[in-house]
Order: sequence, then structure tokens, then C-alpha cells
Amino acid sequence: MSDSKSIASTEKKPDQPPSWSFWTVFSSTFLTIFFAEIGDKTQLATLLISAESQSPWVVFAGAATALIATSLLGVLIGYWIARRLSPKTLDIGVAILLLLITGLLIGDIL
Repeated sequence: MSDSKSIASTEKKPDQPPSWSFWTVFSSTFLTIFFAEIGDKTQLATLLISAESQSPWVVFAGAATALIATSLLGVLIGYWIARRLSPKTLDIGVAILLLLITGLLIGDIL
């Protein structure tokens, strides 16, 4: 009987959100941001500033601090929004926003 209790207590209920481990969240966030930033205009601007200033470590410190500040802002706003909207509403809102941005970018090309 103790076996059936331990198995039943470890099963997830369908209405519970998945629990993500620290490393799952960290690695998916790191890889997403890392690949999104490669070749980004921020990286190119940092490259040019570093080449002109002859102080690569100062440029690195400034760029890293700026990226940390913008990431913190994104996390805080995302957390604030997630506490007020349901996940489904948030998904629909993001989808509409991305479609709007895509439409505006296509409009710039035409």
C-alpha cells in the first residue's frame, strides 16, 4: 500500500503547470537571449565603441551593465503583467503584438 501512495503522490495533476528546474529556465533563457543578440545592432554598436575607445574592458562593463538593466526591466514588467493576466490572455496579447509589428515591418518594405 505504501507503494501506491508514493506513486500517486508523485503524479502530476493535469491542471497543474509544469515545474521547471533552475537549470532548465536558466539554460533556455541564456540560449534564447544569446542567439537573439548575436549580430544585433547593440552588439555592433558595442564593437564600434570598443574599437574607437581603446578601452575594451570599460566598454564591456558599460555594455554588460546596460544589458543587465534592460533585462531587469523586462523581467520586472513581465512578472507584473503575468500576475495580472492569465497565461492564455498573455499568449493572445503577445501574438497580436507580434502580428502588428510584422505588419508594420512589411509596411516599411513596401
